[in-house]
Amino acid sequence: MSVDESLKVPITSALEVQALYKIVNLIGAAVHLDTTLASILKVLHDALRMERATLALLDESGQHLVIRASYGLSVEEEQRGVYGLGEGIYGQIFTTALPCVVPDVHSEPLFLNRTGARTKVSKATISFIGVPVTLSGTTVGVLSVDRLFGPEISFEEDVRFLTVLAALIAQFLSLHRAIHKDREQLVQENLSLKEKLHGRYHRHQIIGQSKAMQEVYWNIERVAPSNATVLLLGESGTGKELVARAVHDASPRKDRPFIKVNCAALPENLLESELFGHEKGAFTGAVVARIGRFEQADGGTIFLDEIGELPLPLQAKLLRVLQEQQFERLGASRTQTVDVRIIAATNVNLEQAVIRGQFRNDLYYRLNVVPLHLPPLRKRRDDIPLLLDHFLRSSNKRNEKSLRMSREFLDFLTEYDWPGNVRELQNLVERLVILVTSEVLRVEDLPDYMLNPDRGSIPPALRPAVPPASGPESQPYHQPQVRKSLRDLEREEVESALIRNGWVQSRAARELGLTQRQMGYRIKKFALQSPSDPPPPVHRGTPGT
Repeated sequence: MSVDESLKVPITSALEVQALYKIVNLIGAAVHLDTTLASILKVLHDALRMERATLALLDESGQHLVIRASYGLSVEEEQRGVYGLGEGIYGQIFTTALPCVVPDVHSEPLFLNRTGARTKVSKATISFIGVPVTLSGTTVGVLSVDRLFGPEISFEEDVRFLTVLAALIAQFLSLHRAIHKDREQLVQENLSLKEKLHGRYHRHQIIGQSKAMQEVYWNIERVAPSNATVLLLGESGTGKELVARAVHDASPRKDRPFIKVNCAALPENLLESELFGHEKGAFTGAVVARIGRFEQADGGTIFLDEIGELPLPLQAKLLRVLQEQQFERLGASRTQTVDVRIIAATNVNLEQAVIRGQFRNDLYYRLNVVPLHLPPLRKRRDDIPLLLDHFLRSSNKRNEKSLRMSREFLDFLTEYDWPGNVRELQNLVERLVILVTSEVLRVEDLPDYMLNPDRGSIPPALRPAVPPASGPESQPYHQPQVRKSLRDLEREEVESALIRNGWVQSRAARELGLTQRQMGYRIKKFALQSPSDPPPPVHRGTPGT
């Protein structure tokens, strides 16, 4: 049986269909423009034996054609492929928007071979085919390939196939540009929203829009670019560490380390090693050398929290670092030189500490170059609703809850004096989210020390519990006169919490509304020890001591 000649499909057409199928799949799964374009041109080589496939597009200036993607050209050859709009074969195809075939590139004066990619190929063997890439009636580039001479080559078929491919590439470019435009619009909308929220979530990542906080932001921006030492002053819990971090992040040192040290968390002998490091054998237990926090902060910022608790001997060494940027490790004779900016913080009156002889006068003036006063929460009541909303959202997410606040609850907390400032507010919200079983936070859910503020001056987290009333006619509970010192009461509460939580410090700290750092400090302060821990060594004095 003979086959109708019109039903026969040429071999080249079948290969072209396969190539188009692969190319369409590449475009459908495209993630990155340039990578996809290079993969498309590779198909031309692998499936159709087209050499040095090249896509040249109009550059941003609109004055030159530059190679955007290729297969078979090196990076250097691509970089050399720059053409003026009326220059050579590329310029002719671009300006006329018509395909062009050069049977022998070596005999065509308009063929510039600017990339230099064909110099190693024998002469009289290469033909060039180029077609325009047109988008919405406007030429935006040129698609070209090289072919080897041979009787089986049909330039018409190649031109037809490359014209179809150029149309696909044009649509791909159009889609990419639309996505890029939408993405830019989303970025602008995001920036606009961030600008609107500037007062609520400042660029320093500190929540607050009150006048007092606006002054803090202004001071941060003024002091950050300098290398001046900053002294953060304010009550405990006002966010001194956040401000220190903001100063660092807004400074030229932002890409260098930000190192934090709590001067009250370690005893004097360990604090010196922590700050300045030690050599092997410098003291009992120093089995290896260790660099200190100042060396770790070299080129960056060191934040010395609770600087007022720094022992007097270490104050002299710190003064030298401030003056000369030099120190020695414990047990070492070699002097270390560092470039460190110091930000210190305290909640005590350093001037009074100087008068009492507890703080060096010269160190105080060295630290007090740029003092920043952080307002207590009761001085920025406008920020309390914002802080409550932020902490409630965060705690709801952590605990997989969806609690909300009643109007009375919000008003009560806005008027509350907050002796523990932002930290107390954060701990309170976390505690309520964990303990409250209803969907709405109400005033009656608040702890008794907030509802009955006349119970004494013991810190809220450490006040003993109030026994419940026996009935509706019970008289208001009056705390009996406290005969023990506040220190003893605080010690008892900390120890009781540790016992109730099996001496797990994190749980006891959470119960008392303290951070783990604060809990660790109190355990050392009161020399508390779990019954399962070995007893401390007994130091026996010599006779007569």
